[in-house]
Amino acid sequence: MLTMDLSSLELRDGDTVLDLGCGEGRHLHAMYHAAQVHAVGVDLGFDDVKKTLDVFKSFPDLEGDFLRFSGSVANALNLPFADDTFEVVVCSEVLEHIPDYKQAINEITRILKPGGRLAVSVPRRWPEKICWALAEGYHNTPGGHVRIFKDKELRKDIEHLGLSFFRKHWAHGLHSPYWWLQCLIWDRREASWMVKQYHRFLVWDLMFRPLLTRVLEGLAGPLMGKSVVLYFSKAKVAPGAGAK
Repeated sequence: MLTMDLSSLELRDGDTVLDLGCGEGRHLHAMYHAAQVHAVGVDLGFDDVKKTLDVFKSFPDLEGDFLRFSGSVANALNLPFADDTFEVVVCSEVLEHIPDYKQAINEITRILKPGGRLAVSVPRRWPEKICWALAEGYHNTPGGHVRIFKDKELRKDIEHLGLSFFRKHWAHGLHSPYWWLQCLIWDRREASWMVKQYHRFLVWDLMFRPLLTRVLEGLAGPLMGKSVVLYFSKAKVAPGAGAK
């Protein structure tokens, strides 16, 4: 289940790409197959990083048969990478968990190469506000969501660091009702027949991607997409560089 549109990242053979907050590696695995990239995953959870790397090890050898993936347990506020390391950075559904998210985007900007591309996604404001209103437990848990973003303000925060915005879209329109349903019966959600059936529907959609649900997702995304995705590029030459 991809939130980002990889075509907007213009992945090229030889790129080094980072999935910051990779979880079990859904975007990282997709980027690995999209081009001959070196894929790097970072997460706070050791088990998630291990699962990400284990999936890589199950892939058939690709042409060239050299190490093209790695992983690290690290904090987004102090990333263990040199300046200008990555051509592409993906940060999906992470910033809403970080109190000092501005330091995280500072770190992302630091490690992104001149000319590099960045994709950031966070929960969309109004669907997220409904979740917060329906269930305290949805966000008020250890490691839960600490803020609701306005995408225009997040865009300005990133542009302030010198990156240029070039695209926005919404994702997972069919997922918002699923989360609203869970939040409505939060304490009973795990035993709910309706929640289980909706989850089965989402898994079926993910596995088979029938035309009907692709059309529904295309309509629902702009209206009530669970996530908003922002794309940026870093200038190829830093402002003032080369001036004498």
